[in-house]
Amino acid sequence: NIKISGAGVRRESCPSPRKARSEMDTMAKEIVISRSGLTALEQELEELKTVRRKDVAEKIKTARGFGDLSENSEYDEAKNEQAFIESRIAQLEAMLKHVRVIDNEDLNLDAVSVGSHVKIEDEDGDVDEYDIVGSTEADPMNGKISDESPVGAGLLGKKVGETAEIQLPNGATCVYKILEISRAQL
Repeated sequence: NIKISGAGVRRESCPSPRKARSEMDTMAKEIVISRSGLTALEQELEELKTVRRKDVAEKIKTARGFGDLSENSEYDEAKNEQAFIESRIAQLEAMLKHVRVIDNEDLNLDAVSVGSHVKIEDEDGDVDEYDIVGSTEADPMNGKISDESPVGAGLLGKKVGETAEIQLPNGATCVYKILEISRAQL
């Protein structure tokens, strides 16, 4: 970085990659989620903390009783399960710190947004319907697409009658016309 001051040009040092990375980590992205999605995440976290942690601790205790830990596959398996559970707990806790719950009643139906149910038509005249949801609730096989997916992101902000030209990851371009916007049943 270069700064120009009254005394001339002064070169500032660039932040180290380590410092830049830690700063990025503290600026976690906001997670948009429905009330039911939030409840599901909270229930999963509670289950992991109260039930699964105790179960895996018991498995580790039992496996230790089998003797030599260096050749004890039950112990290794239990420790791997414990690592997975602790990782998921940390992930859920981090997500819950950055949650923004969408309120379906306050949803503006003038344009597509997270929480919208959209009816779209492609260039061939095929009509599909999708709910636009946050990435944690996405389930494309059940008509719930993420606001971060190419199609979801391409539809955001569009109004009834407008078209969205969307570049897909495979390089193809799809054009969708917005036919209807309503509240998603989340």
